[in-house]
Amino acid sequence: MNDPRVEQYARLLVERCVDVQPRETVGLFGSFLSRPLFEEVSRAIARRGAWVHGRVGFSGIGNLAWAREAPEELLGEPSPLAAHEFEALEVMIAIEAPENTREISDLDPARLQLTQKAGLRMIERLTRGEIRWVGCQYPTPALAQDAGMSLRAFADFLYGACLLDWDQEREKMRRNLDRFNAASEVRIVGDGTDLTLSIDGREGEIDDGHKNMPGGEFFFSPIEDSAEGVVVFSEFPAVYLGRELTGIRLRFEGGRVVDASAATGEDFLHEVLDTDEGSRRVGEIGIGCNPGITRHMKNTLFDEKIDGTVHLALGRSIEEVGGLNQSNVHWDIVKDLRTGGELYADGELVQAGGEWRL
Repeated sequence: MNDPRVEQYARLLVERCVDVQPRETVGLFGSFLSRPLFEEVSRAIARRGAWVHGRVGFSGIGNLAWAREAPEELLGEPSPLAAHEFEALEVMIAIEAPENTREISDLDPARLQLTQKAGLRMIERLTRGEIRWVGCQYPTPALAQDAGMSLRAFADFLYGACLLDWDQEREKMRRNLDRFNAASEVRIVGDGTDLTLSIDGREGEIDDGHKNMPGGEFFFSPIEDSAEGVVVFSEFPAVYLGRELTGIRLRFEGGRVVDASAATGEDFLHEVLDTDEGSRRVGEIGIGCNPGITRHMKNTLFDEKIDGTVHLALGRSIEEVGGLNQSNVHWDIVKDLRTGGELYADGELVQAGGEWRL
């Protein structure tokens, strides 16, 4: 039987998240496992009188078989057709529905970095707000297995986190964001952690389900040379590009990671940090606020929105909120503050143990 929530989900993506307009060209990207949602989104776009430019792939980086064999000089740049696509698209909807969430984990890191470089122009357009876009997921056995759930339970969880009254959620997040917008410094304190970042002169933005689905956070791009101190991500594993790391510890001086270690995956951590000049800086600090997400899923799209958490992104800043750091990397790593962590704005305790004090 068809799940009626798929149609609700598709309408949310098309009508609210990106607000498709007549005669626009919408890039719709998915995998073969996303077909039910892919088709519902296509129908919703058609009802808006817009074109669908659809692409179906088999992995998170497109054609993995090609990426394994292609000459390196080709990996680092988009094809002429892809470059034209990057410039022509007005709207983009990306549906992640993996068959295997670790599929690219054995791709040589140098080749993986080149594929990221090839997509940098599109990423720049997205972060500058030149394209209206939303990224989302569709329930698959691989995502459910990573979360330790049955497929049915994972689907219930996904729709419960996405099919919310997003106008109401925005109003809830607005009060907390206003306090941070009035601050110049954020401090994160927890087990083994004492880190300060400057957001002086920069205003944050609420993610109320426009660019990511689910939404449920507000975020800043901190001053690039401001990070000072230590942060330990001991509560959850960090998942990036098909790899899973635990016990990451980062020490910052002058905004840069100067010392890094991990209980598992340390070699990969250093490979990411050495990607380019900007990969050792913090491109984003985000505060999770989604009431429907209460547990870790090994799924960053959801985990970074857990109510009572904070996440830091190594690498590329978000230009829409004033970020200047450039990098091929944007790695969100989540820290749980619900077990004794504290969050300060200009020295005022604003959150303790995941509970707001405002």
